[in-house]
Amino acid sequence: MAAEVTYPDIDQKLSQLDELLKSYGQVIVAFSGGVDSTFLAEAAQRTLGQNALAVTAVSDSYPEREMKAAQDIAKQIGIRFETIYTDELDTEEYASNPVNRCYFCKTELFDKLRPIAERYKIGTTVYGAIPDDVGDYRPGMDAAKRMGIQAPLIDVNLTKAEIREVSQRWGLTTWDKPAFACLSSRFPYGTRITREKLRLVDRAEQFLFDLGIRQFRVRHHDDLARIEVDPQELEFVATQPIRTQIHEKFKSLGYRYVALDLQGYRSGSLNEGLLKISKQQFQ
Repeated sequence: MAAEVTYPDIDQKLSQLDELLKSYGQVIVAFSGGVDSTFLAEAAQRTLGQNALAVTAVSDSYPEREMKAAQDIAKQIGIRFETIYTDELDTEEYASNPVNRCYFCKTELFDKLRPIAERYKIGTTVYGAIPDDVGDYRPGMDAAKRMGIQAPLIDVNLTKAEIREVSQRWGLTTWDKPAFACLSSRFPYGTRITREKLRLVDRAEQFLFDLGIRQFRVRHHDDLARIEVDPQELEFVATQPIRTQIHEKFKSLGYRYVALDLQGYRSGSLNEGLLKISKQQFQ
């Protein structure tokens, strides 16, 4: 059995987070139900109680299963919870899928959170950005900074590994939840995003989820679906009858070709060609 990993300064960071959240008085937590936002919502609930409100944005790029999970998690935490609807697809800057698409997504989200903040007279909105995100290409973080959204997990330097460790300590069901990103991240930059395409990807990924695969992405390349799974699950996906089931299901959804990426799942794989695409767009 592997030895438990411990992080000596976690308790100090948690104390700093507690003090930071107290300094806000009241907060809205932009809550997706993922590892980081769940941890932040739990921390806010522990520190602020009824002065913390979790808000989940419902949109075409947010799978129904994630919406249901977010509702269940908020109930488990005991935090006040509301939903809003965002319409980022109605924004041409978003739908055309430029390299800074996430900037317009986060702008839409935080714009829709503003009326809730005004209604409850809450002066601070926080979101679950973490130090691991810093240095990666994250235009959504630029939008958050411009709009005055706080990132307390960055401020106290709580890393993903530490967040998972404390989440397990606190009994949060998300402590080992696989990474998730909105469905729009499945499309190469420059490929127009539509509701129909998002529903197609959602149905394809739901099928993989129902098969019991934990970490996956279906990258949409027009009539080709490129499947990324955790390297440990590659053998499972490639064996019969699973391979045939996936192929037949994806073909029935409308894909002409179905490919398994032998490199496996990696976060932000469509950023691998980002430099080349960026140069082409801004020449």
